[in-house]
Amino acid sequence: MAASTQSAVLSGAKVVLPTGTVAGGRVIVDGERIAGSAAPDTPVTDLAGHWIVPGFVDMHNHGGGGASFTSGTAEEVLKGVRTHREHGTTTLVASTVTGELDELARRAGLLAELTQQGEIAGVHFEGPFINACRKGAHKAELLRDPDPAEVRKLVDSAHGAARMVTLATELPGGLDSVRLLAEHGVIAAIGHTDATYDQTRRAIDAGATVATHLYNAMPGLEHRAPGPIAALLEDERITVELINDGTHLHPAMLELAFHHAGAHRVALITDAMDAAGFGDGTYHLGPLEVEVKDGVARLVEGGSIAGSTLTLDTAFRRAVTVDKLPVESVVQAISANPAKLIGLYDQVGSLEPGKYADLVVLDAEFGLKGVMRRGEWIVKPGA
Repeated sequence: MAASTQSAVLSGAKVVLPTGTVAGGRVIVDGERIAGSAAPDTPVTDLAGHWIVPGFVDMHNHGGGGASFTSGTAEEVLKGVRTHREHGTTTLVASTVTGELDELARRAGLLAELTQQGEIAGVHFEGPFINACRKGAHKAELLRDPDPAEVRKLVDSAHGAARMVTLATELPGGLDSVRLLAEHGVIAAIGHTDATYDQTRRAIDAGATVATHLYNAMPGLEHRAPGPIAALLEDERITVELINDGTHLHPAMLELAFHHAGAHRVALITDAMDAAGFGDGTYHLGPLEVEVKDGVARLVEGGSIAGSTLTLDTAFRRAVTVDKLPVESVVQAISANPAKLIGLYDQVGSLEPGKYADLVVLDAEFGLKGVMRRGEWIVKPGA
């Protein structure tokens, strides 16, 4: 249960700032915001031996806590949002999956209301404009080519809350749809694609800026046919999403992306579905049935991986302890970069005066110990 705070000084931790890590630093909270100074009588919380990092920003998430963002009521969506907040995700974009266009438009309307209320940070449409041969956990019968008029219909249905649309840009209408999205300030993301290297480069030139879960649901690297992965990794205009759960990616491929693209071009995401933070069992991802066993989600029919059960605190800890990435690089990929992409870096994504007091407290082993969102403890250290 969230506990509110009006003002506080969080002191003694290693604080990760945009300029680097400050040992024995402090973060001053005044109401919902981070402040530059504190009154002499401001309560002090000693967090020596801990890390303070910015709240995590997840730009690709389908649900959690047993609740789906693709179906159900507003309260069920909020249940999933609360689950991810308890794991450090203080800013979240809700992702849909392939469905009938009218149903997706209705869904976007509900998610737009939650965006206006400040509960989520917008809507990501993943499908139906994707390639059937790389469909993953999307229903083949509902897939369609990216007609710009239909893409525009979905964007409009979100009433200004559309943040990203994932497209197979090699399909008819793909490049025109990318241009349309770019003109309307919506991220065009290349994903669930069978594009060649050259087709991918054309999509980037048309305005695509994100690779939806790089490596997954696209052709692999091939020495004579480098495909989309090489084009996406080499181009400075592209930020690559990575699902760091130990199932979607081999550690060597994660390292390849960080090394080749650089930490400034990586966004760690969950691609989570209902089971995240909830447990094994049978679920639905859109119209498809999913079985989660040992934390891995797969379609009952066909066995394709169906999203993840990942939370970003686990992705953070794995990136530092298993993948041996610098903490500062992980913070950039899990907070700053996605905040910049969705246009919210002036409010979230780093620990700076004037921004929302969104932060995560980690222990020396990078286990989650506290989460604050807009000055309120979602998880209070020591509670």
